[in-house]
Amino acid sequence: MRIACLGWGSLVWDPRALPIRREWFKDGPFAPVEFTRQSSDGRITLVIDPSAAPLRVLWAQIYPADLPSAKQALRDREGITGEDWSSRIGSWQRQEAAPASIPDLPTWAEAHCLDAVIWTALGPRFRCKDVSPSPDEVIEYLSGLMGTLRDNAQRYVEYTPRQIDTEFRRRIEAALGWSCREC
Repeated sequence: MRIACLGWGSLVWDPRALPIRREWFKDGPFAPVEFTRQSSDGRITLVIDPSAAPLRVLWAQIYPADLPSAKQALRDREGITGEDWSSRIGSWQRQEAAPASIPDLPTWAEAHCLDAVIWTALGPRFRCKDVSPSPDEVIEYLSGLMGTLRDNAQRYVEYTPRQIDTEFRRRIEAALGWSCREC
């Protein structure tokens, strides 16, 4: 079974023990991702956000040849815990309908001879609420960070692959001077 993992943020430059095969490819499907999740460590991270404009994400083939093992590997890399963890790992297999957030996924997967696709399915969250913040709220929040929190938040934005060119990213770069570094 050929399984792909989609990526747009730290999975790409810091896969850790995620068993990907060789490299990340830049010709993934289009998905609506944006910097709209305040993570537990203070960063603002990229997540699938239905209100965001779709853009082309990256993908890599993952080694586990069965879907449950691939999903577990992504869960471990993302540090997702709790009994409902499976709802935070998106997946699609041949013959299934396209996920609402990635409508061209079946066509894209077929063109790449893939049997299944997985991705991190966390949604927007800001100030402990499941809501999408505005760009101004994100910039105000990031501007107030100091020390290690600020360094980690800045690193996340700067190391995000250049092709993940979102509205929030452009606004963060303009306001804070956090420019993209090619990974």
